[in-house]
Order: sequence, then structure tokens, then C-alpha cells
Amino acid sequence: MLTTNRSSALILGVFLLLGLASLGSLLGKAALDHKQLDRTVTVKGLSEREYQADIVIWPIPFAVASNDLDLLYTDLEVNAAEIRDFLTENGIQPDEISYAPPVITDRSAQQYGGDNRAEFRYVASRMVTVYSENIEGVRAVMNELPELGKRGIVLTGGDYQSQTEYIFTRLNEVKPEMIEEATRNAREVAQKFAADSQSRLGKIRRASQGQFSISERDRNNPHIKQVRVVSTVEYYLSD
Repeated sequence: MLTTNRSSALILGVFLLLGLASLGSLLGKAALDHKQLDRTVTVKGLSEREYQADIVIWPIPFAVASNDLDLLYTDLEVNAAEIRDFLTENGIQPDEISYAPPVITDRSAQQYGGDNRAEFRYVASRMVTVYSENIEGVRAVMNELPELGKRGIVLTGGDYQSQTEYIFTRLNEVKPEMIEEATRNAREVAQKFAADSQSRLGKIRRASQGQFSISERDRNNPHIKQVRVVSTVEYYLSD
């Protein structure tokens, strides 16, 4: 009976040792796998392209002056019509032209003493605006703008409101290709890093897409837009 108990205890001990050895092996492998999973590389991929703007907003401000208020309004209407004729003669469509209400200043109401009187009591400014998808056509007309001066139109400008604006509206159309390109570029960088470190590139751990930015290519070509996006991707690495 005693011999049987000793044999059973011996067998149980052997099984315990084998179990502990297997558990140790599994834990070691799990720790190794966990260490392998901790190895990552984070890279950035850039996509940058140039596109022509598809909408132009061209403000044309002008001014008139007079001592007669009724004559002032008449001159405003005449000058606005002259600008409209100039634009349509050069290919701008009538429905692309809009008119802002005039802003009139009474200089006599701004005088605070002194004998210096302004030559004209009333000064008025007004804005004619071209809103068009014909970028090249509008830019060609801009070069002919001095013709309005020859017709007696006093053009003003130089402030923020009178600056020409070019808009790129097709961002949603180009987004998919640019995101794909940025992601592809990021993977190429990661593969180069993995090769240099004698590792293999694994799956993506996480990825984030940066915001798209749209800017002018340069000061002399504001109608050409530079669209840019940067994607950040983190990959697993393995031996």
C-alpha cells in the first residue's frame, strides 16, 4: 500500500514538473510576442499637388465726387454702366456682374473748424464685382483695366475688400487620391526604415490623416493653388 502511494506521488510530481515547464515556456513565448508587438515605427507621408482655382471674385471699386447730391447719384449710375459695358465687351457675362450699394460721405459734416474747405462736398464710392468660373478670361480682362481710366472712371482700391480672390472648390474630388498617395508614401518610408533596421514591416497599428491645406503657389500666381495633406501612420515591426 505504501509503495503504491509513493508511486502515485512520484507520478503526480512528474506531471507537475512537466506542467510548470510548459507554463514557463508559454509565458516566455507570450512575453517574447508582447515584446515583438511593442516594436513600432511612426512615419509621415506627404501628398502635395497644384490645381488651378475654379472661381474668381474680382472687385472693381470706383469713386465720384460732386457738390450736387443728385448729380453724384447720376455719376454713380453712369460709371457703373460704363464698367458693365467694358466688362461685357471683353467677354464677361452679364449674370457674372453684381453691384454693391454706394457709400456716400458728406465732407462738410466732417469739418471741425478752420477755413480749409474741400473742393467737393460729397464723395461716393461703389463696388462692381465679377464672380466667374472663367479664370483665364477674367485675368485677361484685368490687363485691360487701364482702359476704364481713359473713359474717365476713377478706380480706387488697395484695401482688403478690393483684393481679387481665387477659390478652389473641388477639394472633395481630389481628397481620395491624395490620401491614397500620402499613405503610400508613408509605407515606402516605413519599408525603408524596416530594411535599414533588418526588420520586417507589419500591419498598421494606428493612422491619422492631417488636415488639408490650400494656399497660393506664390504671390505672382494666386490663381494656382497648392493643396497639401500629411498622413501619420504607425506600423508594427518584427524580426
